Amino acid sequence: MTGPAELLRDFVNTYDVEGDADELASPADLSVWLRERGLTGDGDRASDEDLAIAAHLREGLRAALRHNHDGGPYDGPEGLEAALAGLPVRVTLSGGTPALEPTASGVAGGLARLAAQIPAAHADGTWPRLKVCAESTCQWAFIDSSKNRSRSWCSMRVCGNRTKTRAYRARRQVDGTARPS
Repeated sequence: MTGPAELLRDFVNTYDVEGDADELASPADLSVWLRERGLTGDGDRASDEDLAIAAHLREGLRAALRHNHDGGPYDGPEGLEAALAGLPVRVTLSGGTPALEPTASGVAGGLARLAAQIPAAHADGTWPRLKVCAESTCQWAFIDSSKNRSRSWCSMRVCGNRTKTRAYRARRQVDGTARPS
């Protein structure tokens, strides 16, 4: 089973910003995605409303993960707060440990189980390492495994190189230096 950060990363990455490709393009896609991760049962079917809630949750999470680059105080993005407010969850004290539990079954309960991974990632210390690529055209979610938690891009080879090349070219233009041919 994957940990909370991995599940949240995978959920955010169901939409590829750069390629404008949505893995959750229909209610059926959402049903399959949740079922394959053990968040819903075999007979649970998503509706158009469930799909809208899932997209809202996903993009709210993407916005929240942008804040994990600076390590400053966190004020949740309004989109994420609104998405979370609509989910059927409650706080329980199972075995003396606080946890979020869904109060509904089906897809709504599956989305609530997914949202419960946010405090679980906080609790296990992986939340601050969960980020989205700093390259504005990418926004791919990743887990920063660097020792000092300073990774900014999903891939230094691709997105980091793009950003650094643009900065280099901008500096060269300001300096009035001709570009090499």
